[in-house]
Amino acid sequence: MASLNKVIIIGNVGNDPEVRYLDGGSVVAKFSVATNERYTTRTGEQVESTEWFRIEVWNDQAKTIEKYVRKGQQIYVEGRLRTETYTDREGKERFSLGVRATTFQFLGGPNDRQDGGSYEAPAQTQQPAPRQQPAPQAAPAPRQQAAPAPQAARQQPPRREPDPVPFESNSGDDDLPF
Repeated sequence: MASLNKVIIIGNVGNDPEVRYLDGGSVVAKFSVATNERYTTRTGEQVESTEWFRIEVWNDQAKTIEKYVRKGQQIYVEGRLRTETYTDREGKERFSLGVRATTFQFLGGPNDRQDGGSYEAPAQTQQPAPRQQPAPQAAPAPRQQAAPAPQAARQQPPRREPDPVPFESNSGDDDLPF
């Protein structure tokens, strides 16, 4: 039987990412994302509810997160829910639900960063997109002197497309296929 564990979150980053470089060469970035829901109760009271999600991103994606993500930015995160078990200070076994991101996308523009700086981020990352460099330009070929164009040829008005002909149907409603 097939199964699916997928979550999609669109929200605001709650803290600058905490990035750790592990001994085996792996990189992990952890940060939180807040989502907001607004609704009206039966009594007409406006209520806003905030849910917090702990996000975990690994390896090349973690390096991209480290470089571009800051507190307050809006982000789209797609991933899997993961349950972690830990023992608290009192010795009780506790459970924590987190999201292991598989895909993310930065929302908003570069001016949405709090420090006002600009950045180029890949739209969707499975791994960082290579930066494209402009193709080398060949030296322009020497131009030959041409005779100046006549005045009338230089100032032609733009061509106007003809107006569409309205559709007229002489058949009645009986001919409709539905």
